[in-house]
Amino acid sequence: MKEKNPWHTPVTIIITVIGVIAIVALVTVAVLQNRPVSQKYKYGIVLDAGSSHTALYIYEWPAEKDNNTGRVEQTHSCKVKGKGISSYASEPWKAGESLTLCMQEAEQKVPKKRHHETPLYLGATAGMRLLNMENSSASDKVFQAVEKALQKSPFSYQGARILSGQEEGAFGWVTVNYLDDRLMQGLETTGALDLGGASTQISFVSDNYDGSESPSNSVAFRLYGNDYNLYTHSFLCYGKDQVLRMALAQQTQSGPRTILDPCFHPGYTEIKNYSVLYDSPCVSDRKPQGAPVSFNHRGNGSFGQCQEIVKSVFNFTSCKYSQCSFNGVFQPLLQGPFGAFSAYYFVMNFLNLTDTSIPLDTVKDKLTRYCATPWDQIKLQHPNVKLNYLEEYCFSGTYILTLLTEGYNFTSESYSNIKFIKKIKGSDAGWTLGYMLNLTNMIPAEAPDSPPLPHAGYVSIVTIIALLLVVLFILSLRPLWPRCSKQPHII
Repeated sequence: MKEKNPWHTPVTIIITVIGVIAIVALVTVAVLQNRPVSQKYKYGIVLDAGSSHTALYIYEWPAEKDNNTGRVEQTHSCKVKGKGISSYASEPWKAGESLTLCMQEAEQKVPKKRHHETPLYLGATAGMRLLNMENSSASDKVFQAVEKALQKSPFSYQGARILSGQEEGAFGWVTVNYLDDRLMQGLETTGALDLGGASTQISFVSDNYDGSESPSNSVAFRLYGNDYNLYTHSFLCYGKDQVLRMALAQQTQSGPRTILDPCFHPGYTEIKNYSVLYDSPCVSDRKPQGAPVSFNHRGNGSFGQCQEIVKSVFNFTSCKYSQCSFNGVFQPLLQGPFGAFSAYYFVMNFLNLTDTSIPLDTVKDKLTRYCATPWDQIKLQHPNVKLNYLEEYCFSGTYILTLLTEGYNFTSESYSNIKFIKKIKGSDAGWTLGYMLNLTNMIPAEAPDSPPLPHAGYVSIVTIIALLLVVLFILSLRPLWPRCSKQPHII
């Protein structure tokens, strides 16, 4: 008579089946948990309405993460044809029409199913600040035209407004440090240097600045769990285009018919209109009485003389604080690295002077040689550059160097702390990203959440648990081991 095999009992079979199912289920869950999934994204659009032009930027971020661990990135940009919206003061409807092509591009770039939920913002900067100062009625009409055009889009229009200079500087600082991951990693922050056509901004964190000496220059942030007391100041009328007007106004105070300008190349000559030169609030009160209709603007290309003219537009004589930049504005000691973008980058890149490891004296020598180059030779060397841009690079380069060293107090040693940047990890450096992060409440106040275990650790633990289940299952059959080990015998 054969002994009954304990492995054939119903209970044993049930335990075995359950154990196998449990192990298969555990492995399946582990695989599904770590399987790559298709990512869904949300989008945001910001229009930067600057003094010289308008640009549209599209940003995207993981839909399920929003302001937690999701990285906001720029996916597309579009430069609006024509000048800035402030230039349409006499024809405001054209300000709205000018945005049409870029808005059509945005409709194609953002998935159609996301159109209705995509926030759309327009922020105007120094050009509209000046127009609002000069003619608030014209400024309102330009905004009305712009809003009418943007409200026709399928996006979630959130409004258009003029940013203050302090906001522009602060949001630029947020953008630079957010994109560079310095805030998330708790690293020393990067200062922001922004130069436009009508204004310039400087923003940085300094250990010796608590905001008490000049509260109007202080902005407090809490980002990624850290508190930042940011120094920021915007100088209206000190963008490169307006400073050029001021430099020319300095040379035409007596209303001459001809000026010999050291900030333009030898051989350069152009007839310019006095009314056009003085039609900005930055210089309108300086227009000479009894001046002729126009003047002959000629160049003689001298960096040294040009720098003296540029210095004359700054006021270094009064400072009621412990230390100042210029025009009596408080500025703490410079600290840390700085990112210089917008016109800083475009001008210095054209001049091949973005490498700040080059000694400052060498930079000045190169600029001296460039300014002294005859205008006809400059035009031959750069046939594809528009003349209205090309003619100003000597002045713009001189102004940038003077602003940084004489205005903001960068020295031969600290100049190397500046990095001229256009983009950071594919996103344009500027205020627009920081602006959108703020308006969508996506500036992270605390450190982002992270998984309790890295992927490799999770898989290891799941494997160990699976093996443990197997061992436990085998041990649960231990009472059967002696019987199974005995050889069957006949009585």
